[in-house]
Amino acid sequence: MAPTGADPSDTAPAGTAAATQADVDVRIARQRDAYEKTVADGARRAHHPARDYPPYRSTLLRHPRLPLVAVATARDPGAVELAAPAFGPTDVTGLDNDLTRQHPGEPLGERITVTGRVLDRAGRPVRGQLVEVWQANASGRYAHRRDRHPAPLDPHFTGAGRTLTDDDGHYTFTTIRPGAYPWRNHTNAWRPAHIHFSFFGTAFAQRLVTQMYFPGDPLLPHDPVLHSVTDDAARQRLIATYDHGLSRPERSLGYRWDVVLDGPAATWTEADR
Repeated sequence: MAPTGADPSDTAPAGTAAATQADVDVRIARQRDAYEKTVADGARRAHHPARDYPPYRSTLLRHPRLPLVAVATARDPGAVELAAPAFGPTDVTGLDNDLTRQHPGEPLGERITVTGRVLDRAGRPVRGQLVEVWQANASGRYAHRRDRHPAPLDPHFTGAGRTLTDDDGHYTFTTIRPGAYPWRNHTNAWRPAHIHFSFFGTAFAQRLVTQMYFPGDPLLPHDPVLHSVTDDAARQRLIATYDHGLSRPERSLGYRWDVVLDGPAATWTEADR
């Protein structure tokens, strides 16, 4: 799996004082109020966040203000574009979308089914395209060497899967609801449960890397990554809907999450961060 971007390895800019969750909550509220004021004053709604969002502290170091730095890619030119699990050259199989059946034993945690449609800007289904997911396990730990969170690894859960959309643009995954985990944005910072998604559209420029969140998670109001999407409607599009009709008897709880690849209603693109 590729590194998890804004996850446990992130730190605040050097030399900054440690902020508390209360400090970050106040900054999130100020950013939201300032944004709503600009909209009330006639500005157009921004469906994607600014590249620097002060409550998400490491963006102050990562957003582009300086000349570009050349990346040495002579040995592996494709590595610079890698932002998802590396599955290798094998074809997608019928089991790749069930993350609970990739090992001899059953993984620990609450089994869930996540399904939805992938659409273009006109609402048309995006057919036969690759969808990839990666996530932490039920204890909030990634199966990745850079994750140092002292939570247990699950020998029966790797946390990566893939599938192809059908003729109506549908995708489906069976997995385990991921746990929350700490990160170093501020004192006592915790990421809410989320699943990373990568979608390929009908052209490479339509590729979307993003995160899906769960309804009712008490950490949602405190997460600066989610709230960097300042527009409320755009932020709500990142939260799945519990759908009891998708729950499978004695098997899994069901969540629905539709995705729009581009256009004014596009789902937030994590790569913009």
